[in-house]
Amino acid sequence: MNNENKDFTRATGSRVYDDQNSITTNENEYTIMSDAHLFEKMAHFNRERIPERIVHAKGGGAFGVFTLTRDMSEYTDADIFCGVGKQTEMLARFSTVAGERGSADTKRDPRGFALKFYTREGNYDIVCNDTPVFFVRDAIKFPDFIHSQKRNPVTNLPDMNAYWDFLSLTPESMHQVMRLMSDNGTPDGFRHMDGFGNHTFMWYKKDGSYVWVKYHFKSLQGIKNLTNEEAVRLAGENPDYALQDLYDHIKAGDYPAWDMYVQILTPEQAQEYRYDIFEVTKEIYEEDYPLIKVGRFVLNRIPTDFFAEIEQAAFCPGNLVNGIGASPDKMLNARMVFYADTQRYRLGANFEQLPSNKPKNMVQNYQRDGKMAVQIPKEPFPNYFPNSFGGVKPNPVGTPPPLYTCGYVKNYPMPVTPIDFEQPCRFYEKMTNEEKANTINNICESLGQAIERIQYRQCALFFITSSDLGSKVAYKLGLNLSKVIYLAGLTQEERVKRTSPAQ
Repeated sequence: MNNENKDFTRATGSRVYDDQNSITTNENEYTIMSDAHLFEKMAHFNRERIPERIVHAKGGGAFGVFTLTRDMSEYTDADIFCGVGKQTEMLARFSTVAGERGSADTKRDPRGFALKFYTREGNYDIVCNDTPVFFVRDAIKFPDFIHSQKRNPVTNLPDMNAYWDFLSLTPESMHQVMRLMSDNGTPDGFRHMDGFGNHTFMWYKKDGSYVWVKYHFKSLQGIKNLTNEEAVRLAGENPDYALQDLYDHIKAGDYPAWDMYVQILTPEQAQEYRYDIFEVTKEIYEEDYPLIKVGRFVLNRIPTDFFAEIEQAAFCPGNLVNGIGASPDKMLNARMVFYADTQRYRLGANFEQLPSNKPKNMVQNYQRDGKMAVQIPKEPFPNYFPNSFGGVKPNPVGTPPPLYTCGYVKNYPMPVTPIDFEQPCRFYEKMTNEEKANTINNICESLGQAIERIQYRQCALFFITSSDLGSKVAYKLGLNLSKVIYLAGLTQEERVKRTSPAQ
């Protein structure tokens, strides 16, 4: 890059003022749709690959049924959660994140865990990961995170420099990094991992009352992980190990199942909690707010046509139903828009009409035409609203309760503070000695492929998390511990400066 003017611009040439913080309402509440840079960045990212998914390309799914075991009508009007014994058809898709469609599904990577419930009130999607936290907490960073995990655009080879450069420049990723580098990063197939809704959602009632909830899905098969060596071996022997394991057990009648739990907080409890419950790099501890069992889903049918039923399945956290709403989570707010946007690009404007995405209840609206429009309206009313010819009308019953917000609209930063290292520290300290040793080995095998200055920057973050962890990583990588300790004592800005190419 030899040009004299190094201003960051949009595709239109206009200058970008901030590429690390999306525009929100007061102090990181709701993301503003008028953030043109965020939308341009995400929309372009959604269109970078065809025809496979940009992320979560490798995976598989199965159909099943969710059964409610506890009535939750005191908290929500959502039909799916009202009435013990109620059964709802559903679809689950499991996937890795960074790998292409033909990649190995035992590779160290977060796992997607997407669920679509065909409720009586429309489709309700819960888009999960197999960990309760994520790498970044502002969606404006998401395309860059994925770029750093994908192939180098010049060599088309995996690039550990890019991988660890981004993570070491994004310290809020530490909690997820610790989980990914632990044995949890290589689960023994899809059946032996839990799922987490990651975001906080609103459950509300028509009287205006509401609570905040987090979703947890516990595997009845139990947690079982592979060692790094086992995962690498299986990647060579059977890159479809996890998918084959899932299908083989369903075919044999050994149907995999997960129990659904929720954590519930009142608005007052959420405000008083030590951690920001709307911030996706943090979890809510179970000892503070215990899990409440809600129901169970069982997968009992494999697809009859993988492409039609699974590859064309489309999930979005914005697919909500009456009684369930969003929260002031910056990542969630953006995902609610852009997951659907990427499906319109990947599958077409009418992707909801495909069998796996089509709701069980009747769809009635004024949207017409577009590619693959195969659904003919049952009533020949006009394609505009309002009209005086008897078409359908909005029903305000069940509108989510209003939430108060005030303050300036701007690019609010979410600075890294010592609290960001508390949860990853606790995660490490609760490991057994064997689990710690495995985690350190996994870190060093991966980080050891990056250049030295990036190793020092990331190792300093490990030292901030835990002096024991940072010291052992430094020793195994052959780094100067005194330099690691020195870097750990700096601010992130100084640490980046001291580990830049010029230093």
